[in-house]
Amino acid sequence: MQLGMIGLGRMGANMVRRLMRQGHTCVVFDTNPETVKELVEEGAIGSTSLEDLVSKLERPRNAWIMIPAAITDKIVDQLSTLLEPNDTIIDGGNSYFRDDRRRAAVLKPKGIHYLDVGTSGGTHGLERGYCMMIGGDTDAVERMDPIFKTLAPGRGNVERTPGREKLGGTCEEGYLHCGPSGAGHFVKMVHNGIEYGMMAAYGEGLDILFNANIANQTQAADAETAPLMNHDLVYDLNLADVTEVWRRGSVVSSWLLDLAAASFVEDPKLEKFSGRVSDSGEGRWTIMAAIDEAVDCEVLTAALYARFRSRKDHTMAEKVCSAMRYQFGGHLEKKA
Repeated sequence: MQLGMIGLGRMGANMVRRLMRQGHTCVVFDTNPETVKELVEEGAIGSTSLEDLVSKLERPRNAWIMIPAAITDKIVDQLSTLLEPNDTIIDGGNSYFRDDRRRAAVLKPKGIHYLDVGTSGGTHGLERGYCMMIGGDTDAVERMDPIFKTLAPGRGNVERTPGREKLGGTCEEGYLHCGPSGAGHFVKMVHNGIEYGMMAAYGEGLDILFNANIANQTQAADAETAPLMNHDLVYDLNLADVTEVWRRGSVVSSWLLDLAAASFVEDPKLEKFSGRVSDSGEGRWTIMAAIDEAVDCEVLTAALYARFRSRKDHTMAEKVCSAMRYQFGGHLEKKA
């Protein structure tokens, strides 16, 4: 099957490679001509513009967008003037599900299908495959099935859920048609919100282990420092070993833990990282949906706020607290 791929970044390029390995034909475009050239050398058909890409696609055309959410509207708008009825635009980035619904509504009178495909797999997807959560018209989803099936990880050696054989569907293969427009990115949005919470839990727990030798350290003795209450914290723990043993039969084992274990082997104190944690929007949108639904999600909210905090030196809130402590008790700020 033929696919046009727009955006050859960390995931787009490897998705093309995975498709070509299984015999699919890919027409590729990126604003960086070097990335296009690299994939052409591996067997892709290169293009120099969106117009050029569309001209090289066979009808019905399938154009997959793998770009940041902030510029997706611009590309969709441009493609909508180049494509024809029964062609399909697939957005595999992390778009807001409400934007998907709007785009699909605009494209429908033109007869152009729009699929939103939440894609998880990161830079490891070339070998592992990509988990995909799909929204859009059933006809377009079914026509694109050969592409989804190739990109997905397949059943692999994952143990089958008891009773699953009675239910059918593609979810065991690693991809799922979740519902109409926006459903795919909605499921992926919540997936990423959960990911925030899981990462924060690992981070906080490992931070406690990292500091478990606090009783062996010299403690400040002044009015601005709470005295150490637990003098039994005398453990120098090897986090590379702890994360590795957790991978072996523990109930907290996961791919995220696998990645943490690999990180501690490479850099035991993670000294090459500053601790600044970005967010690309899905965590925020998950909390907004929870508010609309009146669903309490303290863990996910706290994880999102922790990411905000990681990007600041000192917040106004912290300054207000420090100022009030000075006002009511003359407490001076303790130097870091």
